[in-house]
Amino acid sequence: MAAAPAYYVTTPIYYVNDVPHIGHMYTTLACDVLARFKRLDGFNVKFLTGTDEHGQKVDKAARAAGLEPKVFTDKVSENFRALARLMNFSNDDFIRTTEERHLRSCQALWRTLLANDQIYLGSYAGWYAVRDEAFYAESELTTTPGGEKLAPSGAPVEWVEEPSYFFRLSRWQEPLLRLYADNPDFVLPRSRLNEVVSFVRGGLQDLSVSRTTFQWGIPVPDDPAHVMYVWLDALTNYITAIGYPDTDTEDFRTFWPADVHMVGKDILRFHAVYWPAFLMAAGLAPPKRVFAHGWWTVEGQKMSKSLGNAIDPLHLIESYGRDQVRYVMLREVPFGNDGDFSHESVVARINGDLANDYGNLVQRVLSMVAKNCGGVVPSPADRTGDDAALLELCHRLITTVRQAMDRQAFHEGLDALWAVIRAANGYVDRQAPWALRKSDPARMGTVLYVLMEAIRHLAIVTQPFMPEAAGRILDQLAVGPAVRDFAHLGQDHALVAGTPVPTPRGVFPRHEVEAAGQGTA
Repeated sequence: MAAAPAYYVTTPIYYVNDVPHIGHMYTTLACDVLARFKRLDGFNVKFLTGTDEHGQKVDKAARAAGLEPKVFTDKVSENFRALARLMNFSNDDFIRTTEERHLRSCQALWRTLLANDQIYLGSYAGWYAVRDEAFYAESELTTTPGGEKLAPSGAPVEWVEEPSYFFRLSRWQEPLLRLYADNPDFVLPRSRLNEVVSFVRGGLQDLSVSRTTFQWGIPVPDDPAHVMYVWLDALTNYITAIGYPDTDTEDFRTFWPADVHMVGKDILRFHAVYWPAFLMAAGLAPPKRVFAHGWWTVEGQKMSKSLGNAIDPLHLIESYGRDQVRYVMLREVPFGNDGDFSHESVVARINGDLANDYGNLVQRVLSMVAKNCGGVVPSPADRTGDDAALLELCHRLITTVRQAMDRQAFHEGLDALWAVIRAANGYVDRQAPWALRKSDPARMGTVLYVLMEAIRHLAIVTQPFMPEAAGRILDQLAVGPAVRDFAHLGQDHALVAGTPVPTPRGVFPRHEVEAAGQGTA
């Protein structure tokens, strides 16, 4: 029997200088849906998330809190573990950059780069943004009327002069451009690949990869006066988690190169330029794809501490329900674009898409089965063209959704699901099984059977997006856990007439905006 194909998906590791908000939730949710989908599609999945715990910004945040950095990171890292539990994320590993396995991995990568003549000692003088943990050229900065210099992100920069080790990034300009040309989907959305190519074509300078002005980081091997630049440290987590530097382990051979690094657009350069250069310089393959999604605003405003409008995921779930939040976050905007969060739009989606479209379809069909078919799956008789058309839509659904998921186009996958939901609701209205109950009971049984099969397909395919709600629907169809993967979607695994089904219960309650709470931290 052939081994299951492997799939490795990662979130960025989150900086532990603050509490999690919906931006963190959004990135991890996208990875969770992708991981769940691939598992149901027969893949051997590795899904990694974690926390980035070194660097000057963390050091400053810890000092401001009156704590030693390790004590501070122990505390804040747990908030991100709690978010994973809160959102029912299915990650296989949670990595912290303060772990011993990571120190070993980073120092091994450093030694390899040094042995390959990719790192040299020099001195750095230039502009550095502590908030971004990034170096910037003078040409990238803007100056405020008050004379303060700002990075492209808006972060203030400071002039830094210190001894530093440098990575020979300038050597990798042409290899990187070849990588992008040979792999046009290396960065998605495609517009972001164009940004990356433009940056690299503009010329690459060697990159400072160590600091001496603070000590909260991984020591440079054989030169403990230096700690590694936080991004060299952080990016290495993706290979630490699969066993690096032991590249002959089953995990490393199975899962590297990663299939998707999911990141916010603000850290695309680190993942699409620096990271593949580090890897190729160490003789390792670059990842297959970096997907850079957009940012969320809240009611038209940028999320910020000063505005007090950062959305607390716990409040969202308490207000609307976990699966409802999962659905809305991935349906509201095309994945990759920027989005605006508003409570009004959340409630509109929940009431319109979930309660009215999906929930009402399930409830009225299963209620008719309970009332008119003795609470068992009805027997289908001869089928009409209308029956066949709906079932054919259902049978094609997984192919359409799979194609969308392979491009991380979650919104398109959900659009395909809702096209079938709308088609099923239209079929109910045309066939009017409530009228057939007296005029043609056999036909009523066929219509309800076709609808139950449509709901079975929908519930199986919606599991990655709304695992708990989909599971409750499958429970009400008496579809057991062993037959809920995509291999059991076909006609060979259709519902069996005469199977008892439980009393139906509503899955998606309606909500009111004024009852939802504000949900801000």
